Amino acid sequence: MNKSKTVAVIVAHPDDETLWCGGTILCHPTWSVFVISLCRADDTNRAPKFFEALKVLGAEGNIGNMDDGPEQLPLDESFVQAAILDLLPHKYFDIIITHNPNGEYTRHLRHEEVSEAVIKLWHAGTISATELWTFAYEDGGKEYYPKSRPTASVYLRLPKRIWTKKYNIITETYGYEKSGFEAQTTPKSEAFWKFSNSYEARQWLKTGGYSS
Repeated sequence: MNKSKTVAVIVAHPDDETLWCGGTILCHPTWSVFVISLCRADDTNRAPKFFEALKVLGAEGNIGNMDDGPEQLPLDESFVQAAILDLLPHKYFDIIITHNPNGEYTRHLRHEEVSEAVIKLWHAGTISATELWTFAYEDGGKEYYPKSRPTASVYLRLPKRIWTKKYNIITETYGYEKSGFEAQTTPKSEAFWKFSNSYEARQWLKTGGYSS
């Protein structure tokens, strides 16, 4: 049986938790998982679906209302950090999982901002965890749908039943069209860069994360 761990998943949007690490959560049913989505609390469509998705994942969570308008104007770093701290329980986690500094596809500013904020909060000791995992995906500069990086620190091929459950969250719980980006993307394997040292994560952030 999988060892129980306390895990925080910190993402920008409802559905990010499922797309990029939903299979990993489903593969570890003994984990105690708390998911926060920084955006879309006022979205009467996606916010309720986020909590329905968490039920399927066996997780708890919270959602914020950080700006996610079509302009995608840069947000102040301190604002993003404060939004995270407002939503995240103030306790120790075995693992914190979040976005990559380059995002998971080309490109989404909110993903990048959340990643940077989490890494800096961890390095400062403001949030406490033994390990930090960042999503490891790439899309070849929009050449194809995002796919996991086999060379990442953690690489998990999802059993068919797990992937199907994950896919159903995307298409049934969230209601995305099967021909749309989210459903077509839904990775059949998941990957993460893993850090057990906040200094290494901070230095890695300065280089922009792994981009090749």
